[in-house]
Amino acid sequence: MTVIRPAVPADIPAIMAVWNPLIRDTTVTFSSEEKTAEGLAAMIAERRAAGREFLVAEDGEILGLCSYAQFRAGNGYARTMEHTIILAPQAWGRGIGRALVTAIEAHAAAGGAHVMVAGVTGENAAGLAFHRALGYAEVGRMPATGFKFGRWLDLVLMQKYLSPP
Repeated sequence: MTVIRPAVPADIPAIMAVWNPLIRDTTVTFSSEEKTAEGLAAMIAERRAAGREFLVAEDGEILGLCSYAQFRAGNGYARTMEHTIILAPQAWGRGIGRALVTAIEAHAAAGGAHVMVAGVTGENAAGLAFHRALGYAEVGRMPATGFKFGRWLDLVLMQKYLSPP
């Protein structure tokens, strides 16, 4: 049985084991800097201090993570959030990503968030379809915005209202 719960410090090595191969080997993220234990601990602490959350899905092993933070700095964006969803390959197609994003959206909405944003690599067809299935709409495409593996990548911005517009 898969459980969605807040990440704890003991999860950090397993979170790195899920996230870092995607950073290293794919364009799911534009970043090429692998996560460190110290960096993840700081990220989790900073997000929680700001009233945000960092969740994991586990069924004896960490299968994925989802977190969110303010979309852009400044008080004008205080109710607009952006999430990160990362799944281990063995979690794909099992509803775990949906459960993680749904839990993050509920947490954000309870904290007063109005909009959740997803930034998806343009060539990530599965990520785009996943977000569409969850009710996200494409609201912008930024051509050649990211650079990884010696080539330029598009960024697709998608959004979902968490409260009526």
